[in-house]
Amino acid sequence: MTFYYQKLFVKLILKGFKKVYFLLKIKFDAIQYLNKLKKSNSYFHTFLNKESLAVGVLFLRPGEKDTQEPHESDEIYYIIDGNGFLQINKKSHPIKKDQIYFVARNIPHHFYGNTKNLSVLYFFGGSDS
Repeated sequence: MTFYYQKLFVKLILKGFKKVYFLLKIKFDAIQYLNKLKKSNSYFHTFLNKESLAVGVLFLRPGEKDTQEPHESDEIYYIIDGNGFLQINKKSHPIKKDQIYFVARNIPHHFYGNTKNLSVLYFFGGSDS
C-alpha cells in the first residue's frame, strides 16, 4: 500500500510541476515592448521581474531625459539601436548599436545626448524594485 501512495505522490508532484512550468513565460519579444513604450508616457518597461533577475527595455527619444537612480543590483545594458552617451560615475562613454555595458550596483549612471531614438535591453542581477 505504501508504494501506491508514493507513486501517486510523485504523479501529483509532476503534474503540479508541469502546471507551474507552463505558467512561466519563456519567450519575450523586445521589439513588441519597445513599440508599446513609444506610445506610452514611460521610457522603460521591465517585462521579467524575478528575485534573481529582471529584464526590460528602455526607449529614449532625442532630448528626452533619463531620470533613473542608482540600482541595488548590478546591471547590463545592450544597445539595440541608437546613439548617444552613457555616463557611469561621472565618466561619459559614447554608445552605439550592438555594444554592451556593465554598471555595478549603487553607481550613478544615465543615458543622454542621443540624436536618434535610443533602444536598450537591460538586465538586473536581482529584481527591479
